[in-house]
Amino acid sequence: MSNIGGTSNDSDEGGDDQEASSFSNEHNVEDALTSFREQWQRELELSPKRDTSKTHSTWSVNTEEFKDDSQSIENKAKNLFLKGVEHEQNGKLYEAIQSYKRAVQLVPDIEFRLYDSTKIKTRERFESDDNLESIENDARNTDNNEEDEEEEDKDERDLFVKLSRIINRNQCVCFPQFEQMTTHISALPMEIILYILRWVVSLELDLRSLEMFSKVCRGFYISARDPEIWRLACIRVWGVNCGTYYPKYQSWRDMYVQRPRLRYNGCYISKTSYIRQGENSFQDQFYKHWHLVEYFRYLRFFPEGRVLMLTSTDEAQISVNSLKNRIPRNSSVLIGHYRLCDNCVTLVLKRQDTKTNNTSRRRRREALHDSGEQTFHAEFEIQNHHRRINSQLSWIRYNIFTVYRNGQESCDNAMNFNGRYPPFKFSRVKSYTQESEAPLQ
Repeated sequence: MSNIGGTSNDSDEGGDDQEASSFSNEHNVEDALTSFREQWQRELELSPKRDTSKTHSTWSVNTEEFKDDSQSIENKAKNLFLKGVEHEQNGKLYEAIQSYKRAVQLVPDIEFRLYDSTKIKTRERFESDDNLESIENDARNTDNNEEDEEEEDKDERDLFVKLSRIINRNQCVCFPQFEQMTTHISALPMEIILYILRWVVSLELDLRSLEMFSKVCRGFYISARDPEIWRLACIRVWGVNCGTYYPKYQSWRDMYVQRPRLRYNGCYISKTSYIRQGENSFQDQFYKHWHLVEYFRYLRFFPEGRVLMLTSTDEAQISVNSLKNRIPRNSSVLIGHYRLCDNCVTLVLKRQDTKTNNTSRRRRREALHDSGEQTFHAEFEIQNHHRRINSQLSWIRYNIFTVYRNGQESCDNAMNFNGRYPPFKFSRVKSYTQESEAPLQ
């Protein structure tokens, strides 16, 4: 019993010692915390701005690092995309696809970003070139007020060279004036634009539309002055043996404009009128009728050497439409060919072969009256009229050759053309060049 009671007293004394030690430890921790709080509050009161600047600086550093990372990723994607373009130009299609995939994985719209960046650079060049041109034009106007025609031609050549250098430097034909939601024509390379212009000119040599195209901007001006287009046009007009433009002309275009030629985007029209005496009336023997007769002749030329001729009293619109096709439906149209020599053109025309079912009675009539096969030969001189180049054809000679079935031939010469036949004057017809069947070749 005594042992038990002793043990209990010892344990009670040990518990009191532990409680005292724990109380002292808690008291020390609280003192340390209060002292730390006081010291922290003092530091906040002494330097609050320093701490805020530190927080802002850390935030700005993080944002700058994020921007640098995004820019580095975009630059890496641009380099990969440009490397893919190089592989594609060299014919390494597999490597190009790999580079494109890696670039798109980094930045999905990398192609549009590259396009926007290049568009901005080219626009800045374009504006700077415009400023340089305005300054140079002002200097030219102030310095050279009096110039001769030769100097003006030289300035035009210099202008062409200058504009071609600007186009080559910008590597773009033109620039859109406003933002486009669809693909603009400026995205096309020069080769495609020149091929489109060949379709514009077409086999009918619609060079008027080409000149209208050149008035849009300086890029279209350079495209419309392509020497290959004008060389093909000269060959189509005068044949393979047309020669070269040098030294008589300055370019193929100058040769086409200055050299005498025919016009193909319309037809030449001649109006003939005369007075015919009528018969006497049975009621009044002293009264005679007089009739004013008017009719038109039409000539339509094609670049390949084909010519159509129509003589009619109908309105111009009906007659012009009948000459639209190379093989006309109107049986009264004469079909033939022509030859151009200097400023003269020679025509050989025949009537169309009409295949009809002849009866026995008609065959008997043809046997009794043999009209023969007629061939019409005509020669004209190409002239200018009222400052319009190559717009008039004046008669030189006109012959009719008739070949009969028995082999005999006859020739009817029509002389004295002074005022007998009025000249043909050119008139443009819009429907002739409304459609294009094939490009200029």
